[in-house]
Amino acid sequence: MGVTLRLPTVLADVVGGQRVLDVDPAPASVRALFDALAASHPALERRVRDEQGDLRRFVNVYVGDDDVRHLDGQATPLVDGAEVWILPSVAGG
Repeated sequence: MGVTLRLPTVLADVVGGQRVLDVDPAPASVRALFDALAASHPALERRVRDEQGDLRRFVNVYVGDDDVRHLDGQATPLVDGAEVWILPSVAGG
């Protein structure tokens, strides 16, 4: 079954226009998910994590309805069938 990664339109361009990526088998954690995607989608990696591998401040990552910053960050475990959302912050005035 794996994990489903959902992307907003603004990030779809860095993965060939896809808004949904299925990763099978399910990575053990959010960090393992991004590590796995870094090889096949390096532009997505640069948009989501900084040079130290930390989530960028303006990128929100959710597992289901929960922000990983309120869970275990990138150590947040993933289970088979989990949905992960990447949502960049929007600023304006």
